[in-house]
Amino acid sequence: MMFKGKKLAGDLHTTDTLIGEGTLFEGKIKSEASIRIEGQITGDVDCAGDVTVGEHGVVKSNINARDVILAGSVTGNVFCKGKLTIRSTGKLYGNTTAQSLIIDEGGIFQGTSKMDHAAVQQEKQERTEPAAGNPFQNASTTPTWQ
Repeated sequence: MMFKGKKLAGDLHTTDTLIGEGTLFEGKIKSEASIRIEGQITGDVDCAGDVTVGEHGVVKSNINARDVILAGSVTGNVFCKGKLTIRSTGKLYGNTTAQSLIIDEGGIFQGTSKMDHAAVQQEKQERTEPAAGNPFQNASTTPTWQ
């Protein structure tokens, strides 16, 4: 009964892989869906979805993912296409590149952070470009008095 339903391929919001507490994994992990780490990993994590490191999770490697939620410990660099969240129990000993960074009170971050300018610039450009065929979209409608 547990495996009866069909799994949707490519759904980045589902947790596809769980490294359970008490598990030690050594090697590179690559996943198209999300990963939750409650055990220990030594080796790079490359994930198209989200990576969640639980309170007891210990990662000694680099993480490359869409969004990362860190409640455990990471020693290595974290690269996010979106948001890095360090919870109150989270510890990051390494550098990060992300669009946004959130650190809850009590969270530890020792390293440098860099904002992903390419994604931010693309978002700004999309907001400021006038729509095709409407040259007056950004034109001022305030009257000029002489």
